[in-house]
Amino acid sequence: MPVITNIQDLKRIYERRVPRMFFDYAESGSWTEQTFRENTSDFEKIRLRQRVAVDMSGRTTSGKMIGEDVAMPVALAPVGLTGMQHADGEIKAAKAAEDFGVPFTLSTMSINSIEDVAEATTKPFWFQLYTMNDEDYVRRLIQRAKDAKCSALVITLDLQILGQRHKDLKNGLSAPPKLTPKTIANLMTKWAWGIEMLGAKRREFGNIVGHVEGISDASSLGAWTSEQFDLSLDWGKIAKLKEMWGGKVILKGILDAEDAKMAVKVGADAIVVSNHGGRQLDGALSSIRMLPKIMDAVGGEVEVILDSGIRSGQDVLKSLALGASGTMIGRAFVYGLGAMGQKGVTTALEVIHKELDTTMALCGERKVSDLGRHNLLIPQNFEGKWQD
Repeated sequence: MPVITNIQDLKRIYERRVPRMFFDYAESGSWTEQTFRENTSDFEKIRLRQRVAVDMSGRTTSGKMIGEDVAMPVALAPVGLTGMQHADGEIKAAKAAEDFGVPFTLSTMSINSIEDVAEATTKPFWFQLYTMNDEDYVRRLIQRAKDAKCSALVITLDLQILGQRHKDLKNGLSAPPKLTPKTIANLMTKWAWGIEMLGAKRREFGNIVGHVEGISDASSLGAWTSEQFDLSLDWGKIAKLKEMWGGKVILKGILDAEDAKMAVKVGADAIVVSNHGGRQLDGALSSIRMLPKIMDAVGGEVEVILDSGIRSGQDVLKSLALGASGTMIGRAFVYGLGAMGQKGVTTALEVIHKELDTTMALCGERKVSDLGRHNLLIPQNFEGKWQD
């Protein structure tokens, strides 16, 4: 067993173990990947204030996210195709999150279905919704999430139209993989992954196949999906979805102060500052760079969760110190999942927790709720001065 000391260690194992198309699916952004890169590099620009001669005993990273107790303010973000990174990937990630004491978010575009995950877990998880043109399907999907006792609906707002991801197009991304000479050659080097996938509960999109008339294979699914994202999604429709759900709603994909204000206006319980991991609008600012302006705009009226770019506990601390009430990790847990299954997700969470706890202590704090700008050294013009 290799010694894992950081998330990059998991990423290296993940790359060796998982087929190229699924590694590239996770480890890529849209167009030039500028936003994808800056999501992480902008965290590096923020420095930490070391404090000494402070009582560091009795520390705790525990807190709450949308009223739920969490071992640390980190949720597993919704990631499509997680069940192709490792057999039964969504189930394994959800179980790791439950055991650790943090929220898990199931994607609409998951391989394991809502029912699969609910059957394998004992605590409520969050469900992420893509709004689609098939309103009957959306209503039934929401009802399925209710029946599974999901504790929050995460509505993704930044994928009405798909940003172009060059690697996915060149790899012919699909679930299950299309057997071309190129993919067969790569799959032959990933035999451990392949053996596990033979015993997987599912290898197609479990929330769609069997729930939409006429969807029976990858080709019919691809044609249906490409036409389904709702181009007409607006704040009025978001309000209707919130009413249809009737429970806690988190709006994901907020990257502008005006949109944050609108999210408050429609009654969101939380917003997720996110640029979809740099996979949608390339050239947009990083989530961490936009966080201060959005915090100023909402003025504490709504919980703010930071997503996109987090690869360490120090990134979590910086997000919380800039005002976020919580964070989401996507790639960081996928690296662990692809590397070592459920144990890998647990390892990723342990790494981030240890980094958060140690850094918090060295900054002179004992509780995550006490973190603030006083713990940071923020470069001048970090938020950017842009000409109107």
